[in-house]
Amino acid sequence: MAATTRTPDSPHAPIVTLTVNPALDLSTGTDRLVPEHKLRCGPSVVEAGGGGVNVSRVIARLGGASTALVTVGGATGGAYRDLLAAEAASLAALPGDGAMSTELIPIAGATRQNITIDETTTGHQFRFVLQGPTLSDDEGMLCLDTLEGALPPGPGFVVLSGSLPPGAPDDFYARAVQRAREHGRGVVVDASGAALAAAVEAAPHIIKPSGRELRELAVTLGLAPSGIATERVEVDDLIALAQQLIARTGTAIVALTLGAQGAAVVTADAALRLSAPDVEVRSTVGAGDSFLGAMVLRLAQGHDLAAAARAGVAAGAATASMPGTQLGERAHIERLEAQLAGDAG
Repeated sequence: MAATTRTPDSPHAPIVTLTVNPALDLSTGTDRLVPEHKLRCGPSVVEAGGGGVNVSRVIARLGGASTALVTVGGATGGAYRDLLAAEAASLAALPGDGAMSTELIPIAGATRQNITIDETTTGHQFRFVLQGPTLSDDEGMLCLDTLEGALPPGPGFVVLSGSLPPGAPDDFYARAVQRAREHGRGVVVDASGAALAAAVEAAPHIIKPSGRELRELAVTLGLAPSGIATERVEVDDLIALAQQLIARTGTAIVALTLGAQGAAVVTADAALRLSAPDVEVRSTVGAGDSFLGAMVLRLAQGHDLAAAARAGVAAGAATASMPGTQLGERAHIERLEAQLAGDAG
């Protein structure tokens, strides 16, 4: 299935995203979570989620275009496919928005579901992340072959985002990085744990860890003692860890997302600190994906790293201000982006 494509707001290098463990995201709310009771919920929203898909959605909202490669299977996969088709069609019908083309990769297992419940009396949010379907060796190879076939000639970006499903080897993203780099692409990885540790050894262009994920990665690579994984670490120390990682692996950029503290974008010889805009945080679901989508789009448009980082922080904050699994709106993202640019000036 492919959405109708059109020229984005401003021409940019091609962007391809890969999501191998997508989910139907259900979000709703209830007064309070109480054991062994029937809990009456408010209105619910079901959306096609997953790291790479969310990145593509944000790119489209900001007037860009990308191709989203995503695995689907079973009855939930059918519902997922229909939601993607409806969203792609609505984007194509709205002047000024971008486009999201999709290529579905069939698998035998059923696409998973995730559940987000807001406890309205306390403001607490509970996120239930279900296990994905098992990916066979042949299906994993199909994903890699589909990725390689989706790369048009010339420069561009590949975004590998989200968890790996059961059955996928830890080096799956590393193999994807190698294939994309052979085609001259800048590869962006947003993962965690063993998948991220293997991927950085293949030297992607950008990784986007949280502070915790960076600490865990540093331990795995032998850059820090094991105790640091659970310790509170100052941002300056995280930046130093990121630069050690860059020197050790050849990764060019570490885009470190820090929640309410904003972000730090680190290269071998510099670090850019960005404060988070002042917004009312309602849900952090999708905030990291929004950061990545906006940042990659601005880089693909030819903006410098500082401008791309500001766009990322703005998009992450705009999404955090939305309820449930909803992503930030373009007008809000661009307003925060302009605010951050003014602060930088």
